[in-house]
Amino acid sequence: MHFRLTVRGVVFSALFAALLVVMSYASIHIPGSPVPITLENMAVMLAGAILGPWYGFFSMLLVLVLTALGLPLLHNSGGMGVILGPSGGYIWMWPICALVVGLFTHAIATRTGGSRPPHRIVALLGLFAVVEVCGSWLDYILAIPWLMHTLHLTLAKAMVVGCYPYLPGDTLKAAATAVIARAVYSVYPPQRLIHGAAAQVAVLDTPDA
Repeated sequence: MHFRLTVRGVVFSALFAALLVVMSYASIHIPGSPVPITLENMAVMLAGAILGPWYGFFSMLLVLVLTALGLPLLHNSGGMGVILGPSGGYIWMWPICALVVGLFTHAIATRTGGSRPPHRIVALLGLFAVVEVCGSWLDYILAIPWLMHTLHLTLAKAMVVGCYPYLPGDTLKAAATAVIARAVYSVYPPQRLIHGAAAQVAVLDTPDA
């Protein structure tokens, strides 16, 4: 399989990384929980759904690395204290979530491209399901154990302070992401970002699955 690195793709990756930084400022702190309600994971969902797996991964990895290096990108904070803090598990999973969201949403976009209402509904529901599971629930796989480790919580307590309160909001963000992604696909097919030969910088050979 060939992954074509393009100027356009790198620029879009930087833009989505910047989008996450902006969305991090929209936060609500829940009493008793170290994890605020934010729009950050919606930026992760959008990056994977619109940029695709590899550029989505790259855009979120960019945020992770720059934050670790000390740039105040998340809630005007940065450094290893943020990366290794109680909410660090969520942050570490962002590149993986974007990667998995991109893999499945682009498969849906290419296989349900019909314009008739049934096709549009199936595509929208498929996008929503993928974004909800891979962009939201997947994040908790590492986030909850890390909360348990850093705050010395039981699994039940970690779920109460780090998962349950956020699920309704995650569902709304997944639904909004699916609607936005579907609208983007109708005018900007996912393949255009990867196969823009005129904007190509390099072709990286990766082993076939």
